[in-house]
Amino acid sequence: MLPNWSAGAAVTDDPTVDAKTKATFQRLADAVFTDRTEALVGGGRKDRDKPRTDGFSGDVRLSSGTARSQDAALSKLDRRRGELAKLGEKYSKGSTTVTLGATNVKGRKAKAVVTETTTLTYQKVRGSEPGTTGFQARHELTFTADRRGDWQLTGITPADEDNLAVNQTATPESVPAPTPSAVPSASASTAPSAAPSASASASASGSVKVSTTTPAAPKAATSFPGPANPKDFTASGLDYKAMADYAKRYWSDYNPAYPNFNGAGAGGDCTNFVSQALKEGGWKHVPGYVYDYTRWFGNAEIQSHSFIGVNEWSWFAQNSKRTTSLANVYQMDVGDVLQVDFDKDGSKDHTMIVTSRSKGVPYLTYHSTNTYSRSVSSIIASYPNASYYAYRT
Repeated sequence: MLPNWSAGAAVTDDPTVDAKTKATFQRLADAVFTDRTEALVGGGRKDRDKPRTDGFSGDVRLSSGTARSQDAALSKLDRRRGELAKLGEKYSKGSTTVTLGATNVKGRKAKAVVTETTTLTYQKVRGSEPGTTGFQARHELTFTADRRGDWQLTGITPADEDNLAVNQTATPESVPAPTPSAVPSASASTAPSAAPSASASASASGSVKVSTTTPAAPKAATSFPGPANPKDFTASGLDYKAMADYAKRYWSDYNPAYPNFNGAGAGGDCTNFVSQALKEGGWKHVPGYVYDYTRWFGNAEIQSHSFIGVNEWSWFAQNSKRTTSLANVYQMDVGDVLQVDFDKDGSKDHTMIVTSRSKGVPYLTYHSTNTYSRSVSSIIASYPNASYYAYRT
């Protein structure tokens, strides 16, 4: 007997995906993400041509559910464009291309991973913005064949660790709070003894003061403009330009001298990438046990948790006094670090480094999703309810 959903209609055998169909999969994916990019450029939806996805029907098209989700995403991005304009940020044009990876077909479902490469050109509102911002992101697409064997795009999910592209609307997944006694699979220990989590010392009055190696960082305000707090680029002896140059060089072309944790779970490659940039600019290794948060080191073979973990990096940064906290995110300058707790659960989820600054606005570069020169204004407009932590290096 035929399944109920196909009663009264002929049903094809499990369909195949030939080269022509794969090419159409790619063109539809390109249309989806190009529409999202263009929602951030120019006028609102009434001022744009009809969405590119409207041109697909028949053999390959959006499902009704995906079409509704796409409409909701475009509306959200239209609102984000307006919020950015209030903060003095606009884009004059955008460009998106999509490449299709392996396509796996099982029965009436096909799954394909696509890589989206998007560039947005900054409109010169302030006059000294970077030329462009951009990112590379991977998405897993699910296509489902209907009773006639026509393919409908029924699902779009991130294939990278995070979902932090400027034209994405989903809330990123949160990183679970780390357990100091647990060693993640991304690294191994260098000594058999466990690191202390707290220590006690006697004060002159005889009272006992307890210090912790997992200190809480103060949150930073997000109001623009931030109060003046100029950075002294000579006091620390660090090379901040080298930090920025490193991040710009390896934002999408990962340095093979280090492991790549994108897709490895527990937060991806973002902190690993920032640690590499800081090391390039002069941060020195502090060898020891991998989850002693007063230690910091990383190379191809081994990395301390503070080198690769979001919260662990914050603990080391504060324990070592290599950073001071900034009161406002707009005070950040080249080489400074921003962390975000998306759901305000007390566990930080993402780490970024400032690679340029223009008239009071820092621009950030990061991994997972691989992104360069994204303004802190854009981050805040995308995640207005998050908690932010700004560190001066």
